[in-house]
Amino acid sequence: MPWTMDNYPASMRHLSLLAREKAIEIANAVLASEGDEGKAIRVGIAKAKEWAQRRGLPTENSDWDL
Repeated sequence: MPWTMDNYPASMRHLSLLAREKAIEIANAVLASEGDEGKAIRVGIAKAKEWAQRRGLPTENSDWDL
């Protein structure tokens, strides 16, 4: 089942909202192609952090997200 912003892995809870949204997008793509949830989550988080950092966006929860 694909993840959404309302239903995502607990390990993505610490990500900023934008990074979490990207992590979910990436994780769903990996899950669809490989079928491995653990790998999908790990890759989604790592790539989303890289994506956010390249754009100067926060990667972790901050006061902006409250």
